[in-house]
Amino acid sequence: MTFQPEPPFSHGQSAGTAVVLCNLGTPDEATAPAVRRYLAEFLGDHRVVEIPRPIWWLILHGIILRTRPAKSAAKYASVWTPEGSPLKVWTQKQATLLRGYLGERGHQVTVRYAMRYGNPSIPAVLDELKAQGITRVLILPAYPQYSGTTTASVIDAVASWSLKVRHLPELRFVNRYHDDAGYIEALTRKIRAHWMHHGQAEQLVMSFHGVPERTLQLGDPYHCECHKTARLLAERLGLAKDRYKVTFQSRFGKAKWLEPYTEPTLIALAQQGVKSVDVVCPGFTSDCLETLEEINMEAREAFLHAGGQAFRYIDCLNDSPDWIRALTDLAERHLQGWPTQHADDPMAQKESRALALALGAKD
Repeated sequence: MTFQPEPPFSHGQSAGTAVVLCNLGTPDEATAPAVRRYLAEFLGDHRVVEIPRPIWWLILHGIILRTRPAKSAAKYASVWTPEGSPLKVWTQKQATLLRGYLGERGHQVTVRYAMRYGNPSIPAVLDELKAQGITRVLILPAYPQYSGTTTASVIDAVASWSLKVRHLPELRFVNRYHDDAGYIEALTRKIRAHWMHHGQAEQLVMSFHGVPERTLQLGDPYHCECHKTARLLAERLGLAKDRYKVTFQSRFGKAKWLEPYTEPTLIALAQQGVKSVDVVCPGFTSDCLETLEEINMEAREAFLHAGGQAFRYIDCLNDSPDWIRALTDLAERHLQGWPTQHADDPMAQKESRALALALGAKD
């Protein structure tokens, strides 16, 4: 095996520490060719689709990538912003804010964001960090609940990159934070703020991204962790069990996925006489196609068409100060033991504090 040449290294250079915030990914553009490239990488991951490779290759390239990209591109176009994909916009902003908040606490840490599929890719970001002299990297997935289809795939990408690297940095991974007190509190405050401005609906629907039911049977903890998040959140909100529902969205293919499904549940609620629902997506830390189009457009239409009167979507955590503080606490705990303090560099402290304040840090 041939290893990549190492970047120029100065023996007098101080070792650096970095945090890489990893999200799922997004096409570069809301066009069929860009979506086709993205889906080929995403659906080609054996963690995402556990069908024997030769069979799946024929299905993916013979059917799905010929028909799905144009339809998906139209959906992406409906939520695209002047700055690009909402997922990329929010993830980038979270990384910038995280750097500022860590700096305000006295940590001299480089923070970058990376995408498991699409750009900037995890290998490209790790190459960039190595070139900058980074020798310690904390990988922080944007997935609160662990799943082999998401969190493990991020670890796979880092491991695959490491196979080509001669001088590896120290690596740490955050696997889950589905029951983290700061994360639950950020969700609680987001929902309470929504209720304060819009009132409380008859039902709160907590919609998580779905995965095939087979993964639960094979030992994936995702289903249990989603339900624990929902239970903790309901307790903090003071909701009785009959005032909220846990559902799963984003089915793909004909296999059975985790139930109950989100859209059929919303239709059933409307048909049962429920007039108003609040819908939140706790497993998504950034608004994206699945929340803005699938939930706030498609699911909304389905509920109203079935007889519902008020469908209120609650935004994801995005750049809320409560969430960035929770993210900072999480990163800080996992950085323990690594030298990150810059107490001897008042200028760096001042710059980090100014960045955090400019981007919305609040005591």
